Amino acid sequence: MTTAETSREQKIAYPIHRAGRVFATKLASREAIVTCLLLLPAVLFLTGGFVFPLIKLFTLSLESEGGTLSAYREIIGSEVFRAVFVQTLILAVTVTVISVLLAYPAAYLLSRLKDGWLTLAIYCVLVPFWISVLVRTFSWMLLLERNGPVNSTLMWLGVTDQPLKLLFNDLAVHLGMIHVLLPYAVLPIYASLLKLDPRLLQASNGLGASGLQTFLRVTLPLTAAGVAAGATFVFLLSLGFYITPMLLGGFHNLTVAMLIDNFVNERLVWPLAAAASFILLFIILVILAVAARFLSIGQMLVTR
Repeated sequence: MTTAETSREQKIAYPIHRAGRVFATKLASREAIVTCLLLLPAVLFLTGGFVFPLIKLFTLSLESEGGTLSAYREIIGSEVFRAVFVQTLILAVTVTVISVLLAYPAAYLLSRLKDGWLTLAIYCVLVPFWISVLVRTFSWMLLLERNGPVNSTLMWLGVTDQPLKLLFNDLAVHLGMIHVLLPYAVLPIYASLLKLDPRLLQASNGLGASGLQTFLRVTLPLTAAGVAAGATFVFLLSLGFYITPMLLGGFHNLTVAMLIDNFVNERLVWPLAAAASFILLFIILVILAVAARFLSIGQMLVTR
């Protein structure tokens, strides 16, 4: 091919290539516009229903009579308020640990079931999502009351001679919260177990490892991200729990959510309530930021 022919082909190909780039740019711009239009209703809803109220709440926390940051200083400087925050953190940690310990065997069993048994088990896990937290909490109150089924059974079996105090204590609060939050730990762990390559387990068994060694050295490390995701979900939700600790624990089991309610409905000090809310929000954001450095929570919810 001569130089003249090559130059002629380049002159013909250049406009076509340029037109293709222009078309691709216009197509990308059109897709970007469509994406923005689809996201616009959700953005407007979140802005009006969440961002603006959050900004208003923050400005309210700065309108205390003692000065701009006096509400924050009062909460941070009060030994009682600090004790409530510490008690809430301890409650969240214990609920998270127990939930994960209960969720892992359940998730492992789910990963081994097939067909109808799997469907039935999934429904058993998901049913709590379809029942109101208030209804489940009242159910625990009926079960644990002085003349309830639990005390009646214990007395009938001869375990105790008189009804036990099962309500309005830490035990009742833990039972109620774990019952509500357990599915949030089961599902991420179940998703991580589904992604586990069974050939790795077969290789471990083939190399002579015991069942316990296979679990500790293969299964558990490879599903640690799912465990972390479930623990993060349960812990963050536990920090803001209100109904269950309020009804099953009473005021001597005070949490941050109950403290905020007391500021609003009993003491009528909105700046303190707003400041406590933002301190709790700050703690949650810090935990999320730390968790995001070690795991992708969104990916753990996607099964293969």
